[in-house]
Amino acid sequence: MRDLQSEPDNRNIPIDKVGVKNLRYPICLSDKFHKKQHTIANINMYVNLPHNFRGTHMSRFIEILNRFHREIAIQNIGNILRTMKQELNAESAHLEMAFPYFILKKAPVSGEVGLMEYQCRFLGDLTDKVKIVLEVCVPITTLCPCSKALSTKSAHNQRGVIKVQVRFRGFLWIEDLIELIENCGSSPVYSLLKREDEKYVTEHAYENPVFVEDVVRNVALKLENCPQIIWYKIETESYESIHNHDAYASLEKKLK
Repeated sequence: MRDLQSEPDNRNIPIDKVGVKNLRYPICLSDKFHKKQHTIANINMYVNLPHNFRGTHMSRFIEILNRFHREIAIQNIGNILRTMKQELNAESAHLEMAFPYFILKKAPVSGEVGLMEYQCRFLGDLTDKVKIVLEVCVPITTLCPCSKALSTKSAHNQRGVIKVQVRFRGFLWIEDLIELIENCGSSPVYSLLKREDEKYVTEHAYENPVFVEDVVRNVALKLENCPQIIWYKIETESYESIHNHDAYASLEKKLK
């Protein structure tokens, strides 16, 4: 049968990334407390396309993924990237996996346990060597220092999120990275709170007012004390409760 994708192209324009997006697929992750956690990832897979080829073989991405069926974890990202690069005759390969990760979390006073969801991603790239980035999004509460200083009765507070990307040496637990981050706002967020917990959380937030600038600096100090981390990017967004805009801060740094 005629293979149109492999036919030559005379426009002399290479393409940075071609491939498949938004493929939902089961993956298995190392869980610090329960050995393994099964979840569903949204997967993107790309390779570069030289100027002389009309297209790539989209079906091969799915074939490669199926070859690692139910063994798709951070330990296999390098092998998947190398297989993509080799079988698609590419100079670079890219793999993105976005997934929800669940951690059992105790309420601060009652000790009631609930499952907390965190949105995470692995970003893998291969040209000369494999580079992997772990991304976690951690919800927080922020309470405005200005509002507390100005008001005699209250202070405005809101939900926010800290998004952290890290490159690291060796192995890094998702749970450890999240724990490192979530105390850098005014208060962590919980999935289950009783009345005594709600009292504690609101009062704790009131005693720990932070700007988004404070949050990124707090996170940076924590990350720089983690020996495995060699690069980070921090983004904090506060979904303002009394403004018609959100507050934002970001910071990126190479450590080693």
